[in-house]
Amino acid sequence: MAINYNKDEQGIVTLTLDLPGKSANVVNKVFGEAFKATIARLQQEKDSIKGIIVTSAKETFLAGADIDEMFKETDAKFFFDRAQEFKAGLRYLETQGKPVVAAINGTALGAGFEIALACHRRIVIDNPKIQLGLPEVTLGLLPGGGGVTKVVRLLGLQPALAYLGEGKKVAPSQALADGLIHELATDKMHLIEKATAWILANPSAIQPWDDRGYKMPGGAPNTPKVASVLPVAPAMLAKKTLNNYPAPLAIMCVAVEGALVDFDTATRIESRYFAHLASGKVAKNMIKVFWTQLNALNAGGSRPKVEKKGQFKKVGVIGAGMMGSAIAYCCAASGIETVLKDVSQEAADKGKSYSDNILKKRVSKGKSTKEKADEVLNRIKATDNYDDLKGCDLVIEAVFENRELKAQVTKEAEAQIAETAIYASNTSTLPITGLAVASSRPKNFIGLHFFSPADKMPLVEIIVGKETSDETLAMAFDFVKAIKKTPIVVNDSRGFYTSRCFATYVTEGIAMLGEGNNARSIEAAGLQAGMPVGPLALTDEVSLSLMAHIRKQTIEDFKAEGKTIPDHPAYAVTEKMVNELKRMGKAAGAGFYEYPKDGGKKHLWSGLKEHFASKSTDTDLPQSEMIDRLMFIQAIETVRCLEEGVLRNIPDANIGSIFGWGFAPFKGGTLQYINDYGLKAFIARAHQLHSKYGSRFAVPAYLEKMAAEGREF
Repeated sequence: MAINYNKDEQGIVTLTLDLPGKSANVVNKVFGEAFKATIARLQQEKDSIKGIIVTSAKETFLAGADIDEMFKETDAKFFFDRAQEFKAGLRYLETQGKPVVAAINGTALGAGFEIALACHRRIVIDNPKIQLGLPEVTLGLLPGGGGVTKVVRLLGLQPALAYLGEGKKVAPSQALADGLIHELATDKMHLIEKATAWILANPSAIQPWDDRGYKMPGGAPNTPKVASVLPVAPAMLAKKTLNNYPAPLAIMCVAVEGALVDFDTATRIESRYFAHLASGKVAKNMIKVFWTQLNALNAGGSRPKVEKKGQFKKVGVIGAGMMGSAIAYCCAASGIETVLKDVSQEAADKGKSYSDNILKKRVSKGKSTKEKADEVLNRIKATDNYDDLKGCDLVIEAVFENRELKAQVTKEAEAQIAETAIYASNTSTLPITGLAVASSRPKNFIGLHFFSPADKMPLVEIIVGKETSDETLAMAFDFVKAIKKTPIVVNDSRGFYTSRCFATYVTEGIAMLGEGNNARSIEAAGLQAGMPVGPLALTDEVSLSLMAHIRKQTIEDFKAEGKTIPDHPAYAVTEKMVNELKRMGKAAGAGFYEYPKDGGKKHLWSGLKEHFASKSTDTDLPQSEMIDRLMFIQAIETVRCLEEGVLRNIPDANIGSIFGWGFAPFKGGTLQYINDYGLKAFIARAHQLHSKYGSRFAVPAYLEKMAAEGREF
């Protein structure tokens, strides 16, 4: 049974959640049947029961609903009926007249926390690793087991929306401070002791919302104080989500509408909104990438079957610029002794100060203590001496994107490290196989592409050169996991996967500017499409001068290979900005945007109209056309990467696009975007774009073949 039923001599029933065949308890079909049977038995034995304790036999209390099972269903009625059935059982628990205690011994999220909310008392072991909350919004859903209705009645509208709308997960101490739970316990024995004592002391417990004198904390929606602020809330939410994410608005609707009616009607409203979301496209997209594919990746789906696990006691980072300094912080913060090397001691010390500043901020915000911060900082040795790299298990080169410089650094570093050590280049565009020519042990040479700022960005793109061994790849994968980043694995090519596809987004935006389209319209299209930043603003962040440098390096490499670099309408704009107008980007203080020296808000440069605006008044494309161009170009280039063997699998493509350069999360990544659009419809639209804007929108044969075979990504 998924729920073990035990009644002691005092008449206290302990329900122990223990779903067979699973490492964690989840609400699935098997659990649902056990839950129904348990409720029926509780009803039969009601007269002999003094109270009920709900706990778990596993390390987790209950992790939530079985998302994989949910993903397969598309019928809204199925989800409505399932939610109502689950809530009926929970409603019996809280109204059957005997005290019920949730003895929470591990993480309780989603449906797990909704079970706890159906209990009159919630006691949790005081372990900071335990997480509590209702994070359904992060998968495009809302809590469908009474979570919205109950948290609103427990905390009040505003505090509840902060939890529900953001999907907050908190430790037990924070949950206690916020009023989500009642008590903390030291261990499992103490937990059960407290639960038992509370049951015996509170024989007539009821839920707050079932008390005749109940009043909603902070006031109901129709009270003057709350009613005065509610009308602007949807507009503020729309400004944040651009209406691309239906779940936050649905949560707000359930919270407000439910707060105006009786409890049972409120839970029925919640079930209807839940059913609508669960059967919708956005939830399916987000579940596929953030649940199914991300879990598979984190479980080692892209790691070679190498038994040896990577152990990293000492790591070297060469180059103490912003990127190298941030990588050094990631290593030190993960408990690894780190050497940060630069050409001078002064430059290395400056790089170490990057970590010092981060740690000071963490201490000031109460996220760390001075002692812990000092421990992390003391793990970083700043140096100008290659000798200090001796003993490193891994060395990461993070110097300027110049082939000759990287080759020199490789030779000097490899002279100091063991034959078994791994050498990695942090490069965003230069092929790893070419860089490995300078290495005396190319089997140990690999690419580790971090994203800026490396201490915040969650992704690392691992690039496999032609001679990179499986053992080296496995060790690199383990290292990325050790520093708490998400790894994707790609094969070698110019620009790899992320830089190559990211570049299509910014260059398409620049191309539209060159055609005479309004700069603000281009930026708005990027944001409405779901990208975190408009293409012109993003170009400024990267820097136009860097883009020009990369293009120059690419032209030289192509020339050496007897090839000609393909032309692109964005290049003329970029060259004019850099060479004629001397606007290099944000770091230089001037790019497509102006960056006021007094610290004022950045704004689009007025000179764009003079130099790039069309003389015609009707040139601007409709926003839908701009959005299609910006999104299709990224998706098509991703398919090309898959077709050419740069990408090894579909999960790496989707996760890499979202975590790497911010492709619209609600679309589930670049390849899921095609599934969402519909493969045949996508191909037809791509043909239209090809005929209007050129060969960069040409449909890859790989995609045509998939459509002919009736497959999808």
